[in-house]
Amino acid sequence: MGLTEEQKEFQKVAFDFAAREMAPHMAEWDEKEVFPVETMRRAALLGFGGIYVHPDVGGSGLSRLDTSIIFEALSTGCASTTAYMSIHNMCAWMVDTFGNEEQRHQFCPSLCSMEKFASYCLTEPGSGSDAASLLTSAKKSGDCYILNGSKAFISGGGDTDIYVVMCRTGGSGPKGISCIVVEKGTPGLSFGKKERKVGWNSQPTRAVIFEDCMVPVTNRLGAEGQGFNIAMSGLNGGRINIASCSLGAAHAAVLLTMDHISVRKQFGEPLAKNQYLQFKLAEMATRLVAARLMVRKAACSLQEGQSDAVALCSMAKLFATDECFAICNQAIQMHGGYGYLKDYAVQQFMRDIRVHQILEGTNEVMRMIVARSLLQD
Repeated sequence: MGLTEEQKEFQKVAFDFAAREMAPHMAEWDEKEVFPVETMRRAALLGFGGIYVHPDVGGSGLSRLDTSIIFEALSTGCASTTAYMSIHNMCAWMVDTFGNEEQRHQFCPSLCSMEKFASYCLTEPGSGSDAASLLTSAKKSGDCYILNGSKAFISGGGDTDIYVVMCRTGGSGPKGISCIVVEKGTPGLSFGKKERKVGWNSQPTRAVIFEDCMVPVTNRLGAEGQGFNIAMSGLNGGRINIASCSLGAAHAAVLLTMDHISVRKQFGEPLAKNQYLQFKLAEMATRLVAARLMVRKAACSLQEGQSDAVALCSMAKLFATDECFAICNQAIQMHGGYGYLKDYAVQQFMRDIRVHQILEGTNEVMRMIVARSLLQD
């Protein structure tokens, strides 16, 4: 898919930022579990804090395709950090899209500048894939909601400022769910221990806990009962974003592999002379391009509001995250023993994108969504 001159320009800006500001620190952020706040704020100065948020509240006003191009490029520098930025962008978009004018102007400018950071709170200890069964409750009391319950696996949890929370204001099922913005420092809001993870170590993950947490009714996005639809709307774009992060990691892994097999010699000549490895490299590049085209097609479909957008987003997330993990895994194999050393970046790309097959809707749920769209009357 050909890019416009403008798209090529901000793709270059993102690639340059990734190479200069992210890649040199990627291993340290992983090893020391650093949440690189100042680096992300520098990215926000380039417009990457609210990429598809409207400009009147500080966003860049770019398209879903533009967003995918940017996240793919940034992920070549650090997939973990870019993945958090993609979640932050999704939250900012949800406020921009479903908030009223007062809410948009209250929350979006500081999110777009990344002066404040956001977390998306849907998953609970007892409801992962079955998100509509969530139990966190919000009982109305005067002009406030009183929240009780907990959220699990929350990216940025404890370190972020704005929590976009799906909670139950009505009966069971999806129609009883509303979306409420909870600000850090609200009495009754607390956090679990920082989780120890295989990858995604440059972003903290904690449980978010509500104990008689009192939030103004004016912090509800949209109408009561609209929360599940808001959550799913966010995730359609989120799935393109997370797939784009996988593309960037696989892109970087292919480049690293090309460099390695060109330099590494066995049996008296560079590994790049070995036809089997040439064919493997060709397959990796082909799968990467196929995945990229699928993600960009889904991004365009979502932007245009086409009827097949949800299915295409699910297909793209399923295909790209599976294929890109396989590419990174193959890259390790082609590095031999070096690929298993933490001195070599290829293993971190593999660890960081493994979770992309699980979150924002598992790839099994993606298959369910695609099958449902095919079989519906």
